[in-house]
Amino acid sequence: NAAGGVGGRQIQLVTLDTASKAAEAGTVVTRLISQENVTALLGEVASSASLAGGRVAQQFGVPMITPSSTNVRVTQIGDMIFRVCFIDPFQGYVVAKFAKGNLGAKKVAILYDQGQAYSKGLAEDFRKAFGELGGTITTEQAYTGGDPDISAQLGSIKRTLPDAIFLPGYYTDAGNFIRQGRKLGIKVPFLGGDGWDSVKLVEIGGDAVEGSYYSNHYSADEARPEVTAFVDKYKKEFGEVPDGLAALGYDAARVLFDAMTRAPSLSGKDLAAAIAATKGFGGVTGSISIDRDRNA
Repeated sequence: NAAGGVGGRQIQLVTLDTASKAAEAGTVVTRLISQENVTALLGEVASSASLAGGRVAQQFGVPMITPSSTNVRVTQIGDMIFRVCFIDPFQGYVVAKFAKGNLGAKKVAILYDQGQAYSKGLAEDFRKAFGELGGTITTEQAYTGGDPDISAQLGSIKRTLPDAIFLPGYYTDAGNFIRQGRKLGIKVPFLGGDGWDSVKLVEIGGDAVEGSYYSNHYSADEARPEVTAFVDKYKKEFGEVPDGLAALGYDAARVLFDAMTRAPSLSGKDLAAAIAATKGFGGVTGSISIDRDRNA
């Protein structure tokens, strides 16, 4: 906006809270489109909420870019739905390759959230990739997000003697469960996906999370100018180092604004076509090109 906005028009940001509930996401997107008359949508973060909100956006013909929903089904909703993050088949393969090649793990247990599309999908992708790399899954245990105590599942995992445990959940559960696992005598590394990325992971898990690993969309320590400039500006504004979700949110917005400058109009179809034509955009999380499936 300080540089003149898009085509001389200022961007107005309208923010509504989904409460991280899939059912609420559909209602929020309906309100943003029908009452707030938004041109485009940025969000949601979680895949389950993006699946619900994305169906509404597709129905109304309003483009939506999710910064961080990695479940493969999100962009399969239709031609209005995009993302700037990697997808779970890629993430699952990367973590499986790291477990096998870097950690030398031959046997891995999986602990997943049965109520989250993100967690279930990533567990499936890891299982497939680890198996193709010659690894063995010792057991798969399910939990429900927010469960305070999963000692039964952790006990079952411990008895299978895995070399590592894959926990594709969100940081709130991951920190708590890793701490519980250490108290039960589980000493092997826990592995996670991008849902772990938060300073609160260590606040919740404490020293228990040390020696565990997770995949992520960027590193604040990278020397590319896009990264250093973003990190510097973010630290001045908020007084802390930006996490992966901050970087992805920034990239999603800038990809949208770039498409707005190229679109012949801001109608849904014209704007979606411009987003789809994005190639080699210099983002914080990397050089972003949108493929024919509307994935980065």
